[in-house]
Formats: sequence, C-alpha cells, structure tokens
Amino acid sequence: MDLIATTPALADACARLAAQAFVTVDTEFMRETTYYPKLCLIQMAGPDGSAVLVDPLSPQIDLKPFLDLMADEGVVKVFHSARQDLEIIWLMGEVLPHPFFDTQVAAMVCGYGDSVSYEQLVNDVAKAKIDKSSRFTDWSRRPLSDAQLAYALSDVTHLVKIYEVLAGQLLKTDRGAWLDEEMGVLTSPETYRADPAQAWRRLSGRMRKPREIAVLMEVAAWREREAQGRNVPRGRILKDEAVIDVATAAPRSVEALGRLRTIPAGFERSRTGAEILAAVERGFARDTADIAMPERSRGRGGGNGAIVELLKVLLKAVCETEGVAPKIIATVDDLEAIADDDEADVPVLHGWRRSLFGEKALALKSGRLALSAERGRVVVRDLP
Repeated sequence: MDLIATTPALADACARLAAQAFVTVDTEFMRETTYYPKLCLIQMAGPDGSAVLVDPLSPQIDLKPFLDLMADEGVVKVFHSARQDLEIIWLMGEVLPHPFFDTQVAAMVCGYGDSVSYEQLVNDVAKAKIDKSSRFTDWSRRPLSDAQLAYALSDVTHLVKIYEVLAGQLLKTDRGAWLDEEMGVLTSPETYRADPAQAWRRLSGRMRKPREIAVLMEVAAWREREAQGRNVPRGRILKDEAVIDVATAAPRSVEALGRLRTIPAGFERSRTGAEILAAVERGFARDTADIAMPERSRGRGGGNGAIVELLKVLLKAVCETEGVAPKIIATVDDLEAIADDDEADVPVLHGWRRSLFGEKALALKSGRLALSAERGRVVVRDLP
C-alpha cells in the first residue's frame, strides 16, 4: 500500500489503468478550514485487480497524468456520490471525468433507495464490510497509517464489484438512459462554478419581499467573493444567520448594523462592517422590478395541499412497484408544481419520468385514476 509520490510513477499507473474498460475513483480531502477543498489522497482501481493510492501533497508529483486519465474517452470513470470528487477534479484543471458513472445515482434507479450509502452497497452488493474507524481522520497529515490506507483503498476496490452489478442491472432493465440527465448535471462545468452572483439562492427561503432579496443578493455576493479570495469557509466571513438578518433588517448605518443580534460586538465599526453596509446600499440601488422572487417564497402549490399529499402517495406506490427511488423521479417542489399546473415545466413531466409517473399524476388530478389500500399496500387503478 505504498503511496505514489512522483510524476513518473503516476504516469505508469495511469497508463496501466487506461487499458482497462473502467476505473473506480475516490478522493480524500479536507475543507473544514478552507473555502476550496484541499486534496489529500487519490484512490483508483481497475477490474483486473490493480489498485493505486496517489499522494497529491508530494512535492515531486504533477497530477497531469491523472487528469489525462479522467478525460480519456476510452475508459469509464466510476465514482460513488461523485459531486465533491468532481468538484475537486474540476478545480485542479477544469477537467471533468467522461465517460462517467455514479453508483449512487445508478443504485436509486435500481431500487436501492434514496441517496444510498457506499457502506450499504458494499454490504448488499459486494457482500463485504468496511472498517469505518479511519473515516474522519486528518488526511493531510503525513505519514498516513496503514489503517487509513486500507480504508481509503476499500473505497475503490469494492466499487469494482458494485459497478459491475449495477451496470448489469441497468442493461437488463433497459434503464441506462434514466441516468443521463443526472449524469449530465454532474458533468456540467456550471455545476462547479461558484458564481458569487448566485450565492443568495441558497439563503433565500425565508425572504418575502423584493427589497430583502435585493439586499441579500449583494451581501451574499460580497461574502462569497471574500471567502474565495481568502480561501476560508463562508462562515468565517459572516455566518448564514447574520447574512439573513442583514438582508431582512437592511441596516444603513453603523449603529443599525451593531444592533443586529447576529453581528459580534464591535464588528460594525471594522472594515468588514463598512463593506457590509456598502453591500446593503448596493442592494437598495437595485431595481426591485427586475427581481424574480423565489418560487417557494410565492407559496407555489399552497392552495393545493391535499392534491400534493395524494401525489406523494401515488409517487411512493409507483416507485415501490417499479423498484426505483422516489428522489430520482420527483421532488416535493415538482409535485407542488403539478398540483398547481398540468403543464408545469418540471422534469417529471418530460421524458421517461412522464411515462413512468407524470401521466399517472395528471390522471389522478383529473379523476381518471384512483388510489386504494389492499393488504397494507397502496393500489393504483385506472378509472373509466
């Protein structure tokens, strides 16, 4: 379990793996004290039994051979719950693995439940156990222990079997195309570009007025730029609760900022306090007529609560029958949209999702489909 710590050794390993039909990949990283993740370890394995551990912290290594392998169209790159791993790879060299396969997404299509864990798949599919004692260790410290290396290696060796089984199930059920949309999102560069102008969206749930959103846009964008520039977590700049308080109270003076309970004493008179007040002023300068309120803030579906609940029951029944996880079919927001509008532009009313569930949802709304309980199960019936 020696770590690859030089560029020539990495190039040799990647050349061997490039000859395989697929390669399983995982990373270990730290980001508790930084905005950007700090890559500490790369693990890879192939179906021929080969497995490697790469030390990206070694001063003698250039990770270009790894990035070239990730871009090799002749090799499928297999991850489990890949979003953070792909973010790291994108940040390293603006490369995203392709072709690509996420076993967590595939497992949802194959009926293993919502957001199934790697440990569960190892247990259910690979019929093995994982020693989790090293899961939360400090991966940036050197040397890494044998226990850490064994744990890291198990994240890719068991994944070989999991991929083979899930790929076989998808082929047998002809559901491979069901993954395309999810894989497309994960392999889109836009997914990993942290645009400060969009930072407000993750905090907008409690906003009810256009002016609050306008201020939130500016304060959240300022915080995001600060965090990126200093490479520290957003909360080190200003906690979420404080950003929301500033957006709702919209303080326009040092004294008003200092009165907010989430602003530390004396903070209002610092350089940062001045920058927050400047962001508030930029928010006030925005034209609120151009601000589109978040859909949930408008209470979409609020008058159709009973229909939404029926749709939830229908979704559960359909997913149990088809052996697929509800999360990959429709979200609660999707169900609220359908309850409100038969022609809502949501994924569940397009493509395979519409055939599987969307048409039934519309039929239920229009009284052409009924739900009943039989022997503890929900039964779906067409009505004349």
